[in-house]
Amino acid sequence: RFHSNCECSIAVWDFHSRSTKYTMAGGNNGETLQERAKGKDIRTSNIVAAKAVANAVRTSLGPRGMDKLMQLSSGEVLISNDGATILSKMNVLHPAAKMLVELSQSQDIEAGDGTTTVVVIAGALLEACGTLLSKGIHPTAIASSFMKAAEFATKILEENARPINLDDRESLISAVTTCLSSKVVAQNSELLAPIAVDSVLGVLGDDPNAATNVDLRDIRMVQQVGGTIDDTELVNGLVFNKGSTKSAGGPSQIKNAKIALIQFCLSAPKTDMDNNVVVSDYAAMDRILRDERKYILNQCKKIKKAGANVLLIQKSILRDAYNELSLHFLAKMGILVVTDIERQDIDFICRTLGCTPVAHADSMSADKLGNAEHVGDVAMPGSGHKVVKFTGVKNSGRTMTVLLRGSNDLVLAEANRSIHDAQCVVRSLVKKRYLIAGGGAPETEASLRLKECALGMMGMDSYCMKAFADALEVIPYTLAENAGMKPIEIVTELRKKHADGMTGAGINVKKSTVTDMYDLNVLQPLLVSTSAINLATETVCMILKVDDLIVVG
Repeated sequence: RFHSNCECSIAVWDFHSRSTKYTMAGGNNGETLQERAKGKDIRTSNIVAAKAVANAVRTSLGPRGMDKLMQLSSGEVLISNDGATILSKMNVLHPAAKMLVELSQSQDIEAGDGTTTVVVIAGALLEACGTLLSKGIHPTAIASSFMKAAEFATKILEENARPINLDDRESLISAVTTCLSSKVVAQNSELLAPIAVDSVLGVLGDDPNAATNVDLRDIRMVQQVGGTIDDTELVNGLVFNKGSTKSAGGPSQIKNAKIALIQFCLSAPKTDMDNNVVVSDYAAMDRILRDERKYILNQCKKIKKAGANVLLIQKSILRDAYNELSLHFLAKMGILVVTDIERQDIDFICRTLGCTPVAHADSMSADKLGNAEHVGDVAMPGSGHKVVKFTGVKNSGRTMTVLLRGSNDLVLAEANRSIHDAQCVVRSLVKKRYLIAGGGAPETEASLRLKECALGMMGMDSYCMKAFADALEVIPYTLAENAGMKPIEIVTELRKKHADGMTGAGINVKKSTVTDMYDLNVLQPLLVSTSAINLATETVCMILKVDDLIVVG
């Protein structure tokens, strides 16, 4: 027996508009709902494109990850396994895939490490989305559940994290060593880890615990080809990657240096526009040369009168910043000269040495000079190249310099990126002073707890939460896979250890077993893991909510 005003729905497929029309029959006003198939196709296309990018970098995750050899459009060759570097060099055309490239760059800015992890997690979450969408769950419901799951996972990681004091140098070095273990320069981590830690702590000053952030631009990386990475050193002062200018002779070592930084040119003045002066009289020619000589000598005398014995000359594009005559006068006065100082280095040099740049010879005075106990040329072992090293500076601006050595430009570039990532790890610990176990332990713990939480939930939220938890297991699975282990066996054993209450259980890739990461000192900043999960979830939710692709212009 049917009720008099009962309703039934009739579905009609329209081949011209590729849409299904649902007409609600049984009322005076028939409601029509159109569900476009195009939205589903676009969503599938976005997921496939983004997963392809994630799979491209997946093999480079972890200490046993592979490196990528990239040939750039300029013909330059680059070797790296840093996720942000690989993705930034890839020529990605699909808009959704570009979002994953920007995701890795966001992680690089926020935490500095975990750039591969964040893309791999995003790829796994997108795969989970594909499964949930095929079950008929609405994209908005999936996105909402994923955001809740990410928030819950962050809380789980914060509960398991251990607080750290920045005075505890050994713990900082352990975290940095874990970061460097997956880099090309992993075998040099015993040398590079203390350098990275000390360079950041040197910038923080006497009371590191009072700091809330670090500006890594206060640490200057000077690259010098020759020798090996083992020759890399940390300099509490300043280093220029070229020797002093001695074409006219002059000293190469100065003690108790008084340093002047000039931005004016030690050469004959020129007019603002191009012109030619034709001199036919020898007497007039001699007078021009004599006046030029007198003009330059006066400028050099003003520099000497101020008490300077080391002179830094900024590079000039309008006219010659110096000439042989000025170098000759400065050499006679016993002044060490360093030329071609780049404009962007001026601020760093002034903060390090405590000097003030001088724009005109008349404004030269003793109070604008910087101080250093020793300035001199140092020959680099392994190559005949010389650098100028400033040591014994008061360094009121709190800056540090790392002198990087390497056998070729490829090694130097990768070492530079690796040390930068290591310094970012210390910066993450300054921002959020908690350490967490590495080796896939935090992801496994979060996955286990999320599955427990999903059992107590109802409806679609439970499905989505479980899918999110399964996706997090991609990190230990990939770590095991890249290390040549049996991933299913290892991940199953890892789950068992965490279920038994060993929250620090992770994958020991050296012994191919599951061990407590805290015992092995395999540690990483909490900020790296929480940032990776939150940023990946936000990006996936954004990709999910896209149902059309509009090309403008």
